Amino acid sequence: MNLDSIGIIGAGSFGIAIANLVAENNYSVQVLIRTPEQFENMQDKLKNILHPSVSLVHQPQAFMNSCRLVFPIVPGKDLENAILKIKPYVTSSHSYVHGTKSVRIHDSMQHAVETMSQMMGRVLQTSSLACLAGPNLAYEINAGLPAATVIASADRGLQERVGEVLRNKRFQVLYNDDMYGIELCGAIKNIMAIAAGAASALEVGDNAKALLINRGLIEMIHIGTHLGASVKSFYGVAGMGDLLATCYSSRSRNFSLGYRLAKGESFEEITQSMEETAEGITTTMAIHQLSEKNNWKTPITKMVFKALFESYPVADAIQHLMKLPVREDIDF
Repeated sequence: MNLDSIGIIGAGSFGIAIANLVAENNYSVQVLIRTPEQFENMQDKLKNILHPSVSLVHQPQAFMNSCRLVFPIVPGKDLENAILKIKPYVTSSHSYVHGTKSVRIHDSMQHAVETMSQMMGRVLQTSSLACLAGPNLAYEINAGLPAATVIASADRGLQERVGEVLRNKRFQVLYNDDMYGIELCGAIKNIMAIAAGAASALEVGDNAKALLINRGLIEMIHIGTHLGASVKSFYGVAGMGDLLATCYSSRSRNFSLGYRLAKGESFEEITQSMEETAEGITTTMAIHQLSEKNNWKTPITKMVFKALFESYPVADAIQHLMKLPVREDIDF
């Protein structure tokens, strides 16, 4: 594979962070912008942020002709439309590494939930797929702070090629072959981060917040097990590691959503003012729907859903979670 030109789809904070990181490693990088209008806006907005080796482009055909390794990093609700734009120019030499932490309901799937790699494989008719997951707060990566990511794929060769592109002295790269489990970790932990943000806003204390995050991990494992994932991945960097980062960082969009909701802002006010998507919103809807249908034990997801979509008082939701009649420390 020719790694001289690397492609990024999406100019959100994480997409730009990965673009700059790759450029630091002496690769030429192209960032595909969806429309000519957005291209013009982004040229001005990002002119003082982009590494000199990163260029913005808006023509899918030229982009795909130049880039064989492509990182689609766009919100889950927009990802399918984004890859449909490149589909006419896909060849067997292209490989894809998505960085989208989201899932959606898809009744034709075995467990009625579709991950982003499953959707991409279905739409693009390819198996040359991987995902990025882990505690990857874009602000810290752009600030040059140390971080790590997990590259999950069934293709070890692809993992190693992506590792060559991303790894440097401040950015560690780990490998995992359980792409399905890793994607579930990245998506479901956003639900728990919304709850953690609310708990922080309500100042319940570090003891209670630690309890909430721990029970969040247990709930993630319950959901993952029901969906056919291995438990092992939930204990790793993309599971517990990402959960801790997003549940303690005020720069996490999902944490911020829960925090602002608990401080009295309405769901509509928050979502309209957020510059980027909080992926936990759609994931909460999907997991709650499956949970209710199958009678799963997911109390945190249920309370987050009620707070987001049913105007249930956030303080009551957190108090309900703190009083759950749990007797067993580990119940899986």
